[in-house]
Amino acid sequence: MSILTTIGGMPLFSTAQEALEWALARGLQGYHTHIFNGQTGYMGGSTHGQAASSSQGLNGSNQTGGNGQTGY
Repeated sequence: MSILTTIGGMPLFSTAQEALEWALARGLQGYHTHIFNGQTGYMGGSTHGQAASSSQGLNGSNQTGGNGQTGY
């Protein structure tokens, strides 16, 4: 997995597929996007709040389209 950075302890991946796999492993669905250093990154969970509520971040072990959120 290629992690660009973390935001609030949540990994920001270089591909949507990586974000979806991360989300699926945590019982989440979808992904959303953030811009980091001018590059679009993908985070598991359909919203940032959903990803953060998984409370597992990088240490924790569904596939829908992203909602186009950007930020950070």
